[in-house]
Amino acid sequence: MFISALRWHRFSVAAISLWLLLNTSSVITTTQAQARAYVTNSCNDTISVIDTDTNTVVATVPVGVNPLGVVITPDGTRVYVTNRGSNTVSVIDTATNTVIATIPVGDSPFEVAIAPDGARVYVGNQIGTVSVIDTQTNTVVDTIVVGSPLLGVAITPDGTRLYVTDNVGSTITVLDIATNAVVTTIPIRLFPVGVVFTPDGARAYVEESNELLNVIDTATNTVIIHEVTDIFYDHLAITPDGTRVYVTSPLFTKVVVLDTSTNAVVDTIPLGFSPVFPAITSDGTRVYTANVDSTVSVIDTASNTLVATIPDFACPRRIAITPVPKNKDDCKDGGYKKFRGLAFPNQGQCVKYVNRHTN
Repeated sequence: MFISALRWHRFSVAAISLWLLLNTSSVITTTQAQARAYVTNSCNDTISVIDTDTNTVVATVPVGVNPLGVVITPDGTRVYVTNRGSNTVSVIDTATNTVIATIPVGDSPFEVAIAPDGARVYVGNQIGTVSVIDTQTNTVVDTIVVGSPLLGVAITPDGTRLYVTDNVGSTITVLDIATNAVVTTIPIRLFPVGVVFTPDGARAYVEESNELLNVIDTATNTVIIHEVTDIFYDHLAITPDGTRVYVTSPLFTKVVVLDTSTNAVVDTIPLGFSPVFPAITSDGTRVYTANVDSTVSVIDTASNTLVATIPDFACPRRIAITPVPKNKDDCKDGGYKKFRGLAFPNQGQCVKYVNRHTN
């Protein structure tokens, strides 16, 4: 009887150990599966969803006419897409990959930005206005009149300023987010499109569709670097640690890598086709580019080499990638303020985000 009981105990321990192993593997797989890249397809009015672990398209979401800009909330639960042809913004639930709201905005919505706390989405309308969306109600709560045609909108990492690019007047208008008032206007020589910030918010890099690189000191809102190069910049993305900027150069069918400490070119990645927009994963290990030939390229940032090409998109224009948490302990001791570049308002919200993506 004792021997039978002992055997049963050993069997139970083995079974529990196997269950724990399988359950742990399941959690890891779930966490990895939460990494998604959302790609706007302007030619067929859809969003393609890429599993960045397998680099395969796992869902296609119908949205409005001619989708262009795309952002994801800091908690990874919602995707906001500007539909340039229907003057709307589609809101996608990332758990189901379905549209849960359609929000009317201004004429020809172009780029879109989200506040670090996820409370507001700012939509740049080409007619010269910015529609402000409350993400709790998914309604427009304010419209900011900039007064000139605009293309790009970007928010500083501390969430206090909105930078708006005027592609016609060659300026950047800086707005105070608390009051929506104009703080200053920064003259740029030629055709500014969009803005990216270093993680500390001290510098802004402004892309232009020509041979110019502009770097702005955000403390003084002055252009401190204005270089002429042979890159023909299109769009920029900055790594989470702020050390590298990846620049698409469609004319020369390559991606150029800049060192932010020197603003010098440190690498060039040939693609063989024209990349138009880059996005970087929250851990900084991969760059995804939307390409003119209706593909998406995947670049490994450790080696700066092309590691995958994903086919069958329809005029991909922009990409946004969901953040993936590491561990809720990373939220402690003020870590929530810079958790994977998300800047949660408090530790509880950071832990809630981790729990949602690992359970």
